[in-house]
Amino acid sequence: MTRLWVIGLALALAMPAFANAPRTSLHPVPRPGAQAAPSVTTAAAITTSRRPIRRPNVAPVATPVATPVVTLAAVARSPRPMKRPANMARARSSAAQPVRASARGSICGVRQIQGQDIARVPGKISGCGIANPVRVTSVAGVPLSQAAVMDCGTAKALNSWVERGVKPAVGRLGGGVARVNVIAHYACRTRNNKPGGKISEHGKGRAVDISGVTLKNGATLGVLKGWRDPVQGKVLKAMHAAACGPFGTVLGPNADRYHQDHLHLDTARYRSGSYCR
Repeated sequence: MTRLWVIGLALALAMPAFANAPRTSLHPVPRPGAQAAPSVTTAAAITTSRRPIRRPNVAPVATPVATPVVTLAAVARSPRPMKRPANMARARSSAAQPVRASARGSICGVRQIQGQDIARVPGKISGCGIANPVRVTSVAGVPLSQAAVMDCGTAKALNSWVERGVKPAVGRLGGGVARVNVIAHYACRTRNNKPGGKISEHGKGRAVDISGVTLKNGATLGVLKGWRDPVQGKVLKAMHAAACGPFGTVLGPNADRYHQDHLHLDTARYRSGSYCR
């Protein structure tokens, strides 16, 4: 009986604690009414969040962008050159550029002389060489059998001779002149290759040796075989005579044994006039 009384007393004392349990429970009870505003800490966290807040749907205003002065200065100092104006002429060095009379390869200031300017020819021995040489390929519209190296004075004399002497002498024979046959031009040597002799005009770029001409029908008028021929000889001797004037020295088979197969033409000048034999 006593034990039951004790148990009842303990239960009566514990009832107030059970009545207050919901208020002190660790599980929060939902609050009635509208949601409360965030705390100061929560608002600060939203303001400092790394994720940007989406902007309202407003069209951006275009702002004119001026070219910075620094950018223009950088372009001016750029190692890449600016494009030149179309009307700006490029300076040319007269010393480095060959002097030509036309775009077709004319040289020596004469349209009918074809070829090219070449570098200075140094002489192997004293007295040889050409300061301003040219390599001639055709004169007066007639090709040479080989390109001949000489100075412009000799090239002009050769051009004049072919135009005013060779063409008229040949006339319509064989259809006219098709080629001038050159067997010698510049060579650093003595006259007639004699040891100890004077330097030949060939060694100065002032001489050219002509063995004859080839006609358009393929026939050749050669000095070696044609000089004493009744028909060819007449033409060749007319050519020989016409060379006296444009050239200072003209030598043929009548001169000596060294010129039996060609006409020697050079531009050496003498006080007494041209020397022709």
